[in-house]
Amino acid sequence: MASCATSSSANRGRCLNKFCRSEQLSKRFIFVKNSKMAVQIADDSNFQQLLQEREFSVVKYHADWCGNCKLFAPKFKRVSNEEALAHIGFIEVDAEKNPEARRAAGVDSLPYLALFNRSGLLEGSASSKEEYLRELIEKADPK
Repeated sequence: MASCATSSSANRGRCLNKFCRSEQLSKRFIFVKNSKMAVQIADDSNFQQLLQEREFSVVKYHADWCGNCKLFAPKFKRVSNEEALAHIGFIEVDAEKNPEARRAAGVDSLPYLALFNRSGLLEGSASSKEEYLRELIEKADPK
């Protein structure tokens, strides 16, 4: 745990200064450090392997030149970090550099979101909407 000059063993290393954020920051860091819900970067060499790791995977296809892809990236990352979705794989593929992975989903426009299970493609569409991402997740994890 991070500490500052006002912490001591008597208060178990916690800072007594109400304006100090060292304890808050260390808790946040520990959560991120232990998180297993990160977006995985795939290429043609490991794409199929990553799809086999989880029962369902949501794949985001993008390109460096695509403005909408860049705008959608933080939303995709935020959703992938939701604890309730830890059992779903979140994979990102550069469609320009990975033609085999692109063909697996029939990507024709970017950004493109696709839902896979271990057997193959279930659904995909060109979209940069969080609502569509949530629809794909719902199909993978109906409640």
